[in-house]
Amino acid sequence: MDNTREDIPSWLKTPEHYRPGTDRDGFVSRSLLSLSAALAQFRLDGGRQSRCSPTAATKLLFAVGCVLLVSLSRNYLFVLIMLAGVLVRACLLPREALAHVMAGATTAASFTFLVMLPAILLGQAQSPVTLATKAFVSTGLVLSVALTTPTHKLTRALRRFGMPGVAILTADLALRSIVSLGQTASEILTALQLRSVGRNHNKQASMGGVGGVTLLKASRAAQDTYDAMRCRGFDGSYELGGADPLTWIDACWGLLFAALVAAFFYLQGLV
Repeated sequence: MDNTREDIPSWLKTPEHYRPGTDRDGFVSRSLLSLSAALAQFRLDGGRQSRCSPTAATKLLFAVGCVLLVSLSRNYLFVLIMLAGVLVRACLLPREALAHVMAGATTAASFTFLVMLPAILLGQAQSPVTLATKAFVSTGLVLSVALTTPTHKLTRALRRFGMPGVAILTADLALRSIVSLGQTASEILTALQLRSVGRNHNKQASMGGVGGVTLLKASRAAQDTYDAMRCRGFDGSYELGGADPLTWIDACWGLLFAALVAAFFYLQGLV
């Protein structure tokens, strides 16, 4: 036994005290948080229709018409009226949907305000506030419709209005793929954060590796989707099925839209 111990090299008997250098993980953490926040804006969760919701076609027409009125309005009072309506409608949503709507609308309004800040130097101090409010109202309307309408009913309404089936399929697959690939990128960033030991002096290369793996996943998912659609014999056509019957709720929303149109033309005449 002693002879065996004497045969062990001296460098194996020397204890090693490895202490990796400390490094900040702000790069990975900020990337992970920003990616999760961006994905939250695309997650629609299938839509949940409330009791006072009209049919999907009526809701879609109402939202498009309101966005058009807000965009064309030159009277800021009308924009404030629409803002009040959007806020009241958002308050009636569940907590998760309310947070989703407010986060998306606030982000759009903040971005618009920052982009329009140079207009103040040109003597148009009211432009950033006006356009930011319009962006908030438009985004809030669109998100409210998406979160209160089941996906299949919204797709049926779009197809009924003459949108090509290929365009609907592309948009649907794009939204689902963005969320799925974002989750993949988030998992890769989490694995990178857990396995990082010591100081990483080339964080850009790590980010490139995350992007490369995500790109490979996207290519594989696209090929699998193409093969699945070929096996199912998809020819780009959508079966609409029976139309949703109109109810008194649709009539009430129609009267509300008529009142908004009347208020729009009345306030436009005051400018």
